[in-house]
Amino acid sequence: MGPVIGEKKGKYMKTQKNSELIEGTFGLMKPVKDFLPKPKDLILKEDQVKVTLKLTHKSLTFFKRTAAQHKASYQVMIRRLLDYYVAQQ
Repeated sequence: MGPVIGEKKGKYMKTQKNSELIEGTFGLMKPVKDFLPKPKDLILKEDQVKVTLKLTHKSLTFFKRTAAQHKASYQVMIRRLLDYYVAQQ
């Protein structure tokens, strides 16, 4: 069997035989299936509900300042924080 796409045939990589293991720079390695999502699946559109929320001045100032430092939206930061919290429950 010839080299699998992306493999070197020479000094550091050997051609793949009947085994699933490949000798590489870091020893024996096992190829993995492509597990990455398609680009279109990375665009997450979740249903959102608009709410009115009263925050303390201290909290709002923190989120606005932090968001500005990272050139992000403070509303998105708050939403993601709540989403992380919910996921842990």
